[in-house]
Amino acid sequence: MYGWIWRHLPGGTGRRLLTALVLVASAGAILWYVVFPLLEPAVTLDEVTVRK
Repeated sequence: MYGWIWRHLPGGTGRRLLTALVLVASAGAILWYVVFPLLEPAVTLDEVTVRK
């Protein structure tokens, strides 16, 4: 999969590397600022119950 993505990025090695870094940073930002806040109410990590 990564080989396919690398072959389809435009430019030489430097430009491909820069484009790949921008794509990874964009995906991370979208997850951090959009997806995770939407999922937070459904995932209750703060409510821990320990039974003895």
